[in-house]
Amino acid sequence: MNKKKALVSVIIPVFNCAKYLGEAIESVLEQTYKPIEIIVVNDGSTDNSQAVAKSYSNNIKYHYQENSGIGAARNKGIELSKGDYLAFLDADDLWVKNRLEIQMEVLKSSEQVDVVFGHVEQFLSPEIFEELERKYKCPEKPMPGRLASTILISKEKLLKVGHYTSIRNLGADLDWYLRAKESKLKIKMLDTTLLKRRIHTTNTGILQKDKRTDYVRHLKESLDRRRKKSI
Repeated sequence: MNKKKALVSVIIPVFNCAKYLGEAIESVLEQTYKPIEIIVVNDGSTDNSQAVAKSYSNNIKYHYQENSGIGAARNKGIELSKGDYLAFLDADDLWVKNRLEIQMEVLKSSEQVDVVFGHVEQFLSPEIFEELERKYKCPEKPMPGRLASTILISKEKLLKVGHYTSIRNLGADLDWYLRAKESKLKIKMLDTTLLKRRIHTTNTGILQKDKRTDYVRHLKESLDRRRKKSI
């Protein structure tokens, strides 16, 4: 396969994120790598996310489903995708312009890499009021991002690991990453910043603080699977 010409399917789940969705889509349209297809999965939004998505109807595929969580929305995007490679972007975040080009070059140049991640730079969304800036602090330096929004992977390899969990809203990225490790995928973490992650008052992690024990459950499940395999 000529990876340089391979189609990349970009899946953007959205739930009540209309005010950021347009910027997210634009950051994909501005990618230096081509060809791409963009799939926006509206996970039961009650705001005007549909109107924003459909304003890009010439450039995206659009699908609506009843609210089922980000994992289920990503999985629907995977089902609808036509690309040989898959990438994801949360509707409130932004890619750097050469994100896909950088990652595809890594996959093209090495048979020892199955999935490529990159670093994440976090930023405060401009509409956060000044008095809240002390509460929502961002790391000063980019950090390794083991997140769906920094992944580039072949569809074949992703399906080898399996779809994203739809059982819990928090920790879907962690759960998939742990299963990828267990599946012995060859993982590459680039030092390059590929994603700009927006911090705002309606981040899922902020709104669902009471569910952060989901992360612990995913870690325990991974440990249990590994123990079972070693017996």
